[in-house]
Amino acid sequence: MSDLTATVNRYLAIWNEADADKRAQEIAELFTADAPYIDPLAEVAGHEGVAAVIAGARDQFKGLSFELLGTVDAHHRQARFQWGLVTEAGAEPIAIGFDVIVTGEDGRIKGVYGFLDKVPAA
Repeated sequence: MSDLTATVNRYLAIWNEADADKRAQEIAELFTADAPYIDPLAEVAGHEGVAAVIAGARDQFKGLSFELLGTVDAHHRQARFQWGLVTEAGAEPIAIGFDVIVTGEDGRIKGVYGFLDKVPAA
């Protein structure tokens, strides 16, 4: 499912985009207007909600980036994958999560459902 792997890579690139305007444009292109984003720390919907969650994470974890861990497991219009929050490419992740994305027939994300496997110590 290379299309879904590409979607996951675009999704993670949005989390790593420093420019808020570029991030908003990418969110608008990749997500449907009412797409929910739900994880243990947030439950939002729509472009502005997704943008706010990402901005909050970027603010909290300045200088860190999200990278794909392993491969994307996908079928039909859904994919699951693990990501790591790292100080530099290939470094030991300080946080690890597991997300599931569901896409529509047009390939845009209709929902993201996340889980946290490892969180930084307080």
